[in-house]
Amino acid sequence: MLHRYVARTSTPVRLLPLLAAGLVAACGTPAPRPQSDGPAGRIVSLDYCADQFVLGLADRERILALSPDAGKDFSHLRAEAAGLPAVRPRAEDVLALEPDLVVRNYGGGPRAPVFFERAGVPVLQIDFAPDIEAVRDRIRQAAMVLEVSDRGEALIAEMDARLARARASAPGADALYLAPSGVAAGSGTFVHHLIDAAGLDNFDDRIGWRSIPLERLAYETPDVYAVPVFENATHELWTAFRHPVAVRRMQTGRTVSIDGATTSCGGWFLADAVEALAAGVERGSGPSS
Repeated sequence: MLHRYVARTSTPVRLLPLLAAGLVAACGTPAPRPQSDGPAGRIVSLDYCADQFVLGLADRERILALSPDAGKDFSHLRAEAAGLPAVRPRAEDVLALEPDLVVRNYGGGPRAPVFFERAGVPVLQIDFAPDIEAVRDRIRQAAMVLEVSDRGEALIAEMDARLARARASAPGADALYLAPSGVAAGSGTFVHHLIDAAGLDNFDDRIGWRSIPLERLAYETPDVYAVPVFENATHELWTAFRHPVAVRRMQTGRTVSIDGATTSCGGWFLADAVEALAAGVERGSGPSS
């Protein structure tokens, strides 16, 4: 019988507002469902981070439903999600599908694992990965529960090979990761580890996510600006990203676009972002998109 599998780290702060719309477990303790032997054949995913692991590891016919965000532009495997059913991360909606396994990162709220386990539905908890080593751990744990360990090891091996090639190709340089929301990725962030994996130095030596360092940019410039982009994103609000100093620096410096979906959840697809960073510096100086 499956039990709850948890890869421990704290939930990222940027995801906390989404939890408020999640599952409320105050509706009593449901009757346990009978457990089945063998690999789960009716898998439900509760959020777009969990969707990536389900889509990347499980056979399509085993997927009962994904989260409503599986096809959004911040979901890396959005193309693979096309045609699959979606379910809201609400207890009654999920249990009505009679799943064999629920997979989540943050979906359904903090008490979702306890609630579903009381209903007799095993939960695979995939917590946010703070660095690349943790990504390897999350892949292995998910693959083990889904009983596709060989597939998980293959994803890790491919990711590591791509990271090694990217690091070997990148000359010594520094990069500044600027988000349109007006913040930059400093040391200790997941993006910082991607910059390091690309063989680059992080221009922003502050800790965590901070406002874009406009004062420093007024007299210093990195070798490359990395900017996350999303297919359908619109940025109507004014942020420091639109400040004349930031705009002028990015227009006259080398700017590399990074698919935002490759960094929004810690998965093997982080290699896409690392390769883009390394290639952006390798191509030389001058503006670029």
